[in-house]
Amino acid sequence: MSAKLVFLGRLEELAGTDGISVDVPLGWAGLLAHLSEHCAPELVETVAGVRVKVALNGALIAEKGGVVLADGDELAFLPPVSGG
Repeated sequence: MSAKLVFLGRLEELAGTDGISVDVPLGWAGLLAHLSEHCAPELVETVAGVRVKVALNGALIAEKGGVVLADGDELAFLPPVSGG
């Protein structure tokens, strides 16, 4: 069973890919640990920060720490919005 992580914008550049699959079930702490093992430290620090938002199956999540991925889920990492 797996879920897909999707990296958008600058996060895709940091990840070196637009998405990866992860085994589930997987909570936020496990997700960060997985990213720490397989991705650049800068990506992990960035997605763990308050400026990056996440969407689970298309719905924005207010509290990233409460994320638990199940089979077939898609978690998108949304980079900070800037500009005027």
